[in-house]
Amino acid sequence: MILSKSCVYGLRASVYLASKKNDDFITIRKLSGDLNISFHFLTKVLQQLTKAEILESYKGPNGGVKLAKPAHTVSFLDVVISIDGKYMLSECILGLPVCGELKPCPLHGEWSELKDNLRYMMANVTLEDLSMRHGKKPVDQPVPRFAAKV
Repeated sequence: MILSKSCVYGLRASVYLASKKNDDFITIRKLSGDLNISFHFLTKVLQQLTKAEILESYKGPNGGVKLAKPAHTVSFLDVVISIDGKYMLSECILGLPVCGELKPCPLHGEWSELKDNLRYMMANVTLEDLSMRHGKKPVDQPVPRFAAKV
């Protein structure tokens, strides 16, 4: 399973906002600069998070975004679903439309177990958890690509 680029940026922005102890709005320009993400791309991602009521936005010269709820109440899964959709962890890993318990693909059993574990982990890790780890590994670092073991 690979998260979309939009989702990764949404997570990075959400963790960044969760790491801020004050309740001030942060401009999208500042977020964009601090996270080294295209302003226009980030704006679209933040709109999705605002629509999902994870972020609150304020328009105007002093406008910006902030978390709409306490960071301990927003899960990793909440952010993922708001950007990549609720079906991203339910689809066949091989993209086969008929894959299921009655007609499983060659990876169905392994993928079912893995996606259940991923969903559990994502649901039980909050933005607060991730922001507390922020000091150990900066959120503005490139996202590593993992190679599958053969």
